[in-house]
Amino acid sequence: MRHYLDHASTSPLRPEALTLMTKWLGQAGDPGRIYAEGLEARVTVETAREQVADLLGTRPRSIVFTSGATEAIAAACWGAAERGSHQVLAAVEHSAVRLGAAANGEVTLVGTDHYGRIDPDEVLNALRPDTAVVHVQWGNHEVGTMQPVAEVVARCQSRGVLVHVDAAQAIGHETIRFDDLGADLLSVSAHKFGGPAGVGALLVRRGLRVRPLLLGGEQERARRAGLESVSSIAGFGAAAAAVNTATESAEQRRLTERIAAAADTMIGVHRYGDPINRLPHLVCLGIDGIEPQAVILGLDRAGVAAHSGSACSSEALEPSPVLEAMGLDAHRSLRLSVGWNTTEADVTAAIDALPPILEALRSLR
Repeated sequence: MRHYLDHASTSPLRPEALTLMTKWLGQAGDPGRIYAEGLEARVTVETAREQVADLLGTRPRSIVFTSGATEAIAAACWGAAERGSHQVLAAVEHSAVRLGAAANGEVTLVGTDHYGRIDPDEVLNALRPDTAVVHVQWGNHEVGTMQPVAEVVARCQSRGVLVHVDAAQAIGHETIRFDDLGADLLSVSAHKFGGPAGVGALLVRRGLRVRPLLLGGEQERARRAGLESVSSIAGFGAAAAAVNTATESAEQRRLTERIAAAADTMIGVHRYGDPINRLPHLVCLGIDGIEPQAVILGLDRAGVAAHSGSACSSEALEPSPVLEAMGLDAHRSLRLSVGWNTTEADVTAAIDALPPILEALRSLR
């Protein structure tokens, strides 16, 4: 039996999303046409827009559907760049933010504390007259630390600087009320909480106009060109309607606290990130003296799927910039993350498998 504990990378599709997507995978209909099939597709897209807006605490017109959070982030970086040549972000931001900002002007990186949390004062001190936007993630994708997003937004508002929030790792796991937050832009992806891969959204504050990243058509009220993927958007909406954030978040926190408590009893294993002010569904562990790919392969043989933030077990070729920015060992980490369908047995399998794997690997040194 397999035990999937890599929901922070991507989560299995919820059955509600699968049912609706299956219908649209076999059905044609351009939402921009006025014949019956097109009108049905338009209703489906707009229903999904309302469902996503409800989940994120905003009005449907603020939702711009994209191919995922990566595109939404790129659109935020590009759209904001016409307001200035400088962008500010934390060194622990996702690579999509770091590279997207760097491609659109000069970047100032703000440091963090040992938990990976930024200081709003440092963010404010990094602002310049030509600063276009400040990027701040809701919660970190490797260690789970939550950022003081509301405080950063309020301070930047007082200086007239746009704020983009990367909430890709938070959607479906934390309550998000975009309109109440007051941020200008917010990016999310559907597949992080049980929606389909290949669809996300950029939320744009009411009254804000940013130039579109993709040109060529009038889709998404001329804010993102290209024929809408009705099936993917429908699945996104269905997942948004199905998630019970409060209930699922509480259960996910309980499960990851089980993992963390077990890790505390293991020799040479340390917890990374803020243990309290954190995303509920992931826990990151530092493991002394053992390369993470060996641990991950050992867990895989035991039927457990997990991930490491370090480069040797991901697509990158360098150590984790997040852990480096936190002043930690950037080469050796293990991330275990739960989701909407994680069971007690999944967590128990990981907790039981990890100690003998570490003992066997240490005996080889």
